Amino acid sequence: MRAAAVNISAICVVAKGTRVLRSRTWVSISLYTDVSCPELSRAPGTWRAMPSMASSWAIKLCTGFKAQVLASTFKPHKLLSTQTVHKLVLDYLVFGNGYLERPRNVLGEGMQLRHALGKYVRRHRDLERFVFVRNWQEAHEFRRGSVCHMMEPDVHQEVYGLPQYLAALQSALLNESATLFRRRYYTNGSHAGYILYLTDPDTNQGDVDKLRDALKSSKGLGNFKNLFFHSPNGKEKGIQLIPIGEAAAKDEFFNIKNVSRDDQLAAHRVPPQLMGLVPTNASGFGDVVNAARVFARNEIQPLQEMFSHAINDFMGDTVCALEPYRLPGVEEIQPGGLVK
Repeated sequence: MRAAAVNISAICVVAKGTRVLRSRTWVSISLYTDVSCPELSRAPGTWRAMPSMASSWAIKLCTGFKAQVLASTFKPHKLLSTQTVHKLVLDYLVFGNGYLERPRNVLGEGMQLRHALGKYVRRHRDLERFVFVRNWQEAHEFRRGSVCHMMEPDVHQEVYGLPQYLAALQSALLNESATLFRRRYYTNGSHAGYILYLTDPDTNQGDVDKLRDALKSSKGLGNFKNLFFHSPNGKEKGIQLIPIGEAAAKDEFFNIKNVSRDDQLAAHRVPPQLMGLVPTNASGFGDVVNAARVFARNEIQPLQEMFSHAINDFMGDTVCALEPYRLPGVEEIQPGGLVK
């Protein structure tokens, strides 16, 4: 796929007055930085938010689930493998861009299609050439017309695609922040979790000092201890344990996690029962078979049509053929490809 390496400084040319200077600075082409080369199209600024999005379990599992389902319906071809389709679909769902390269042998004959990582592929300014830039020192320019680019349409530009789940960016960040805060809350054993209110007049100062020392020694990582206090003539409510926002913080944490999770699932339009989530209400999520059928019609079928048309038009032949998504043992394929 990268038979010839092209020095990126040979592509980057900076004009200064009447003198043309070649850039000596290697281009950073990671996912989170834009290409500083004037000959390559800049990646959308929203790509900088994708590291946080990728850390979200909901987005990770939803994109992986869709890619697995679509790849399972693919009919293998000598020019296109199931593994290549899986990688292509996953790139498309995560980055909004999927790239297939059609390499040729020394005789000029077409070889099996290969997947090019969407994280490192950039388009040329002429929108006809593609460059694979993975590190600071070298880049590979694909042969003109050898790359099939599948992109999720964007309303602001037509150079790169953008995934639809970016609309749930704030929910993903909120979910991650809530989880990190909760972890630090439990890791930090010195937080003020409660107030010990002691009003029993029969308690001597020695017992109070021992109780204070016992409470201090119970702090720290993993030191969750039970305390015993003996007061034979003590009054009711003579010693009280008053939590400081513990119940409210616990309830708010669960609300944030549930709401932000639902937002992310809605952004991917994946039914929760297909993701293995446990319902919190008594009625549950409903019939999983009907949910799978709606998911297949509204999500999988449009993706199948888009990928098959794009790849077949690029190849000029039927290379990508996808079967209807069905549930084995529940649904049967009828004549004409319809699912009963």
